[in-house]
Formats: sequence, structure tokens, C-alpha cells
Amino acid sequence: MVNLTLMGAFIPTFLFVSITPGMCMTLAMTLGMSQGVRRTFWMMWGEMLGVALVAILAVLGVAALMLQFPTVFQLFKVAGACYLTFIGVQMWRAKGKLAVPKVGLLPALLPRGTLFSQGFITAVSNPKGWAFHMALLPPFIDSQLAFWPQLLVLISIILLLEFLSMLLYASGGKALALFLTRANRVQYLNRIGASLMFGVALWMLLG
Repeated sequence: MVNLTLMGAFIPTFLFVSITPGMCMTLAMTLGMSQGVRRTFWMMWGEMLGVALVAILAVLGVAALMLQFPTVFQLFKVAGACYLTFIGVQMWRAKGKLAVPKVGLLPALLPRGTLFSQGFITAVSNPKGWAFHMALLPPFIDSQLAFWPQLLVLISIILLLEFLSMLLYASGGKALALFLTRANRVQYLNRIGASLMFGVALWMLLG
């Protein structure tokens, strides 16, 4: 089904890429701070769906077509960046559903669909993700073996690595939230989360 020699290089390569800080990992950390790890799972499901879609389309060559028509793709990126900037401003002002409340108050929870769509949009609006999958995924497909079973296995591994990496970041965000909340530094926590949101928005625009 798969080339084990290629697999030996594929896993560490994609593990390194997945765990490296980026747009999705930053979003996972921010939501872990404000929504908790369990709630952040909904963002993770959306992100993994987006990554799977990007990986499949990149291998099939659709990504090359999208890069030839960057206007629509750019508008999609700008819309996502504006939304994340709005969330960041709300967090900085300690308002909105993503803002961490003061000690003793329960955090406002975003709808599951909103969290899911945030993850999906972040994954599919990252041009570096498209370019990365176009460049690195095809070389790990053995032309002597059946195409679709190989692609299914490779994408499954990518999604597992993405999930574990996001879980690590979300857990780190939750631990940071607990530490700063107990130290009565909720304002700092909101501003850290806001700065991360601004960073993801800027990443979208400049990526």
C-alpha cells in the first residue's frame, strides 16, 4: 500500500512542519487560553478538514490553478484576517466571547460551528500551506503503487500529526491561562491572546 522507505522520511518531515509555530498552532494556543482544550477540539476538526482538502487538491494540481487566479484567494485571506483582527481588538479590550473573564467569572463560549469554521478558514487561506503540500507531498507518493490508498495513508498521518501538535499548543495555552488567572493577571492574558490573533491576521495578509 505504501513505500516504507519513503514513509521513514515522510513522518519526521511532516512532524517537524506540523509542530513548528504557525497560523493554526497560534490559533489553537489562543483558543486553549480562552475556550479550554476540550472546546478547542471543534477548531481542530475544522482545521484538519481544511488541511485534508488542501492536501488532496494540491496533489491533484488544483492549487496551481488557484495560484494563477490570486484575486479571489486574496479576498478570502483579507476577509479572514479582518475577522481575526476584530477578535483581537475585542480581546485587547477584554470584551467579546474570546476574552478571558476575571477570576470567578465563567468564560463565554463560542458556538461550535464558529470554532469549526475558524479552523477551516485558517487552514485553507494559508498560501504557504498550499505551496508546501504541492512541493513536499507528491515526492512521497510511489508511482509503482496504487495512488489513492497511498494518498489516504499519507493524509491520515498528516492529520494525526496536526492534531497532536494543536493539542500540545492548546494545552500550553490552557496552562498559561491557569497560571495568569491565579496570579490575577487576566489583563495580561487577554493582551497575549489579542497579540497572537493580530499575528495570525498579519500572517494571512503577508503570507
